[in-house]
Amino acid sequence: MDELKFRRQAYSEPNNQDPDFLAAAKESAEHEAFLTVLKKLDSKIEGALKVDVPDDLAAKLLLRQQLQQHHSQRRKTGFAFALVASVAFLAGMTFTLLRMAPVDLSQHALAHVYHEDRALRIDQDVQYQDVNFQLASLTGGQNMKFTQQPGKVFYSKYCDFQGVQSLHLVMQGEHSKVTLFIVPLEDRLVLEEAFADNKYKGMGFETDNAYMLLIGEQSQDLNFVKNEIKQTFI
Repeated sequence: MDELKFRRQAYSEPNNQDPDFLAAAKESAEHEAFLTVLKKLDSKIEGALKVDVPDDLAAKLLLRQQLQQHHSQRRKTGFAFALVASVAFLAGMTFTLLRMAPVDLSQHALAHVYHEDRALRIDQDVQYQDVNFQLASLTGGQNMKFTQQPGKVFYSKYCDFQGVQSLHLVMQGEHSKVTLFIVPLEDRLVLEEAFADNKYKGMGFETDNAYMLLIGEQSQDLNFVKNEIKQTFI
């Protein structure tokens, strides 16, 4: 399923259970995060629509129908233009709501780890000066840097957290590797101090300029890397 078809189906029916649609949703972390936001938005809209029906609703609808019939001939010419404008307005509002919707950093981070699992098998032996060069390109990154090597860094690459350019690192923990995401601060991002799934444990904390998300298989590795970061990152 191509990108356009996936997004169309996601907008129209985010809870679609079609196998092709579900497979496309799992193709990337961006797809999964995008679909999660739409599902939450769909749930909020559904809740907002659950209102009591007024007693005189039938009479009001009948009156509205009669008025529409009376003016139908006058509206035929401009109907197509009004429809296009309405669709454009709805699309714009949908995009705006999606951009304003809260982003769950923990779920997005876990999705990234699974999608980029090859990162855990790479050893680029990254130096902290190279990491600082990448940090400088992030929003507010001019004020972020490591003052010295924060232990072994195997991997470093830019990633996207729902439109927020971030940095994806893989570091050496006390016993095993730990994934670190450095995400610039933004109001719509929601940070959890602790999270987990069936395989990984996660930890989140905030610095002056960024959210730090650590993901690994053992809590002691997370604490080890967190301590490294707090001693070397400003």
